[in-house]
Amino acid sequence: MRTLFAGALALTALAGMAQAEGHEVSACLITKTDTNPFFVKMREGALAKAEELGVALSTYAGKVDGDHETQVAAIETCIANGAKGILLTASDTSSIVPAVQQARDAGLLVIALDTPLSPIDAADMTFATDNFLAGELIGQWAAAALGDEAENAKIAMLDLAVSQPTVGVLRDQGFLQGFGIELGDPDRWGDEDDPRIVGNDVTQGNEEGGRRAMENLLAQDPEINVVYTINEPAAAGAYEALRAIGRENDVLIVSVDGGCPGVQNIKDGVIGATSQQYPLLMASKGIEAIAAWAADGTKPEATDGKDFFDTGVALVTDQPVDGVESIDTDEGMELCWG
Repeated sequence: MRTLFAGALALTALAGMAQAEGHEVSACLITKTDTNPFFVKMREGALAKAEELGVALSTYAGKVDGDHETQVAAIETCIANGAKGILLTASDTSSIVPAVQQARDAGLLVIALDTPLSPIDAADMTFATDNFLAGELIGQWAAAALGDEAENAKIAMLDLAVSQPTVGVLRDQGFLQGFGIELGDPDRWGDEDDPRIVGNDVTQGNEEGGRRAMENLLAQDPEINVVYTINEPAAAGAYEALRAIGRENDVLIVSVDGGCPGVQNIKDGVIGATSQQYPLLMASKGIEAIAAWAADGTKPEATDGKDFFDTGVALVTDQPVDGVESIDTDEGMELCWG
């Protein structure tokens, strides 16, 4: 067995492992990291539902967003340990497919959470936010908030990672379409030719990456006035870069996630709007699906008209605009996580 196999066990197996004894059904949750609040809440939701249903849950995570090798090693561990199913948020949506197929061939139900695999049917089912719609909502809101000045926007695109396609591509492309920008290849980011786009940079979905990416794009054009961010930690980093040059009050920042710190940042004027998703629901529905599969071989079904199970999205802002349905931050705080 590869050296990485042992390293992944030592690094990422979490407390759910201790519940294994005495349970007939076991399952695994494999997330991109174990530090991002989104995945922390996903793990909490999965552990709570597993306890309720009597499922022994082992949880694993990559060292950083993009750590594909550790996720592959975790899948191998889950197969070897006789798990009935795997919940997975893949760092590399295409390279993970052979390992996923190995698990399915071994009789495991594999559910993608939040991030569809490429192709999407490489998993038995996907439980996720409609990430394109999430991006589209913040794009529509930003264009409406700017009004006529949307035609003169200078947009910074703070993406997730170079790997494509990913959930980050869906959000990026949704934002651009919502803003009224013609897309290039909808499975990629960065190939549009609209002059309003200053450029794209990657953040790894964290605050440090968001600050660095924002600094890089400001070096290209210090007059950027709209910032799309893959998630709220990246948005917080972008804000810090803008504040360092005294521009924090004249740039519109939009994001996706809906975590409690992100909703608070809307209240505080750091972010203009975010699209809120519901990781606890994704995880709990995923555990229910594995329990059903173990009981009688039932597989989950997609939401009508979609090729995945849609767990919902809502635009959160305290500056509503005509034509874009939204909730305010008071409601957003009642629904938030992290």
